[in-house]
Amino acid sequence: MRFFRKTRSLSGWMAIALQPDGVCLAHVERSSQGKYAVGRLAFYPGSSAPVAALLEKMGKELHAGRYRWTSLLALDEYQLLSVEAPNVPPDELKPAIRWRLKDMLDYHVDDATIDVLDVPPEKNAPARARIMYAVAARNKLIAERQTLFGDAKLPINVIDIPEMAQRNMAALLEPAGQGVAMLSFQQDCGLLTISFSGELYLSRRIDIALPQLRDGEEKQAAYEKAAQELQRSLDHCDRQYHFVTIAKLVLAPLADDAAQGLQDFLASRLYIPVEMLALEDVMDISRAPELRDPEAQQRYFMTIGAAMRHEEKAL
Repeated sequence: MRFFRKTRSLSGWMAIALQPDGVCLAHVERSSQGKYAVGRLAFYPGSSAPVAALLEKMGKELHAGRYRWTSLLALDEYQLLSVEAPNVPPDELKPAIRWRLKDMLDYHVDDATIDVLDVPPEKNAPARARIMYAVAARNKLIAERQTLFGDAKLPINVIDIPEMAQRNMAALLEPAGQGVAMLSFQQDCGLLTISFSGELYLSRRIDIALPQLRDGEEKQAAYEKAAQELQRSLDHCDRQYHFVTIAKLVLAPLADDAAQGLQDFLASRLYIPVEMLALEDVMDISRAPELRDPEAQQRYFMTIGAAMRHEEKAL
């Protein structure tokens, strides 16, 4: 199975994410005008039943065959690696990338499922070494995931990653000719992406867990660390991709008072505006009124982003 697959015209995707406390689902449709609408949301708590049983139950309740399905990997289930693009014909690209990854993985490269993401260079710029992203996950994990979904009769068409889900969201917020930095937090870490013209240019994991933003004793240190990591990443992007002007930093939805406190702190430390994303401002959530709650937006953010896939370039 490929991580990224070129698709036909979009009629809607159902994304599924296996989370520590359950299974998250989101169905998103895209109109001919490019407007996204959330069609359905569901969360199946995982504490009372094995994941396989939950998936089978979901498939029956949702009549799984009606949807095109994409599954979202967790951040600790793969590696996203920056590599220099090899100067080879397109049909030799993936073998060449695999060879370059052999010393970058902590397991044998033959045990890896690999795909690539292009990072477009500056238009009309002189030819020079280009950077690409390689996505690598263990064959065993991909096979187990395929078996899990197959046994539940969930027809998974695509396996995706959080960086691309976040990129999908950021693309809705890009001013013409400018890029957007987006920062989200999960239970174990933060994820920063920088996108431009709908393409992912930079990705960084930030070692700040969501609970640290809420803990009175750890909050200030977490804020300071976030600001430092963001500044370093913005400076790196400016050096690496000088043609990308970053218009703003957008924070993914956060529940409780962690949202406003973090936004205010980062706005005081960074040279670009800092905004908080509200999903109702960028898509139609009328069929999913639970998304009026910031806590629900935080839970479903990545899954909705994965369901927003449109068309990936085949490499």
